[in-house]
Amino acid sequence: MYFPPNDATTWTTKTPASLSWNESNIPALLNYLETKNSKSFIVLHNGKIVMEYYFNGHTNSSAWYWASAGKTLTSTLTGIAEQEGLLSITDKVSDHLGIGWTSAPLAKENLITCKHLLSMSSGLDDSLGDDVSPANLQYVADAGTRWAYHNVYVKLQDVVAAASGQTWENYFNGKLKNPIGMTGAWIPNGDLSVYWSTTRSMARFGLLALNNGNWNGTQIINTTFFANATSTSQNINEAYGYLWWLNGKSTYHLPQTQIQFPGELIPNGPDDMYMALGKNDQKIYVVPSKKLVVIRMGDAADGSNFALSDFDNVLWEKINAVIN
Repeated sequence: MYFPPNDATTWTTKTPASLSWNESNIPALLNYLETKNSKSFIVLHNGKIVMEYYFNGHTNSSAWYWASAGKTLTSTLTGIAEQEGLLSITDKVSDHLGIGWTSAPLAKENLITCKHLLSMSSGLDDSLGDDVSPANLQYVADAGTRWAYHNVYVKLQDVVAAASGQTWENYFNGKLKNPIGMTGAWIPNGDLSVYWSTTRSMARFGLLALNNGNWNGTQIINTTFFANATSTSQNINEAYGYLWWLNGKSTYHLPQTQIQFPGELIPNGPDDMYMALGKNDQKIYVVPSKKLVVIRMGDAADGSNFALSDFDNVLWEKINAVIN
């Protein structure tokens, strides 16, 4: 496995031909990406860049937002804080933030653990918008009994900051960003901050994920936590781990609905794929069986969306035509 140096802009490449990929289908893939408002696209195999393309004026030095793909950064930092003994994911959130961080009755608030925030099963009302002030965090169901895609996960950043005695960004920089050579910054956006970086920095994090939290011999996040993060985290939405989406499950739930859908999230995608998915089609796809990391940044491919869209399945049809 190759890891790009942390202190350099160089990144070793390999050709599609060296992997016996079908190069004749690459133009169709790139055309699809460009017509679907993409800004960048990277494919890593065993850590080396096989494909790297930029569209619509974007360059390798341009920053773009991760949107909810950055939830996986929060998951990872929570795991790092746990391995350092600063918290346990079974802790009540109120152990770190104090009581009254929600508007739920105290007995119900005290049911909510860090793991519930990681797994989107806090039981808080997801229909009240993005505001995560106490007044907007209202009880709907007991923690662990209802899955709902909700910005309340961002409270984990406050938990990590309180537990570490550092600002969220300082802890993030010291424990994850700098050790794997990422660039970028958390930019305030309403009640939460959104991570912005180059596409290669997103690819670095994807490579860390492909290697189960190990970066060139250094275990950044322990393998047990990472394995749990990329496995089904609760018994309601099979396709959700600790802020990671999971392919290859028999059923799934989507943001903004309580409906259970049959089948896997991305039928054309590999069954073992786990994903960081952000609003308007920000994508990190990690495929251990194929040793692949695939990154897509850009504007929404079609209409605005929260994480998943039809674009995922068509994109994987185009990718499969190249790699299979």
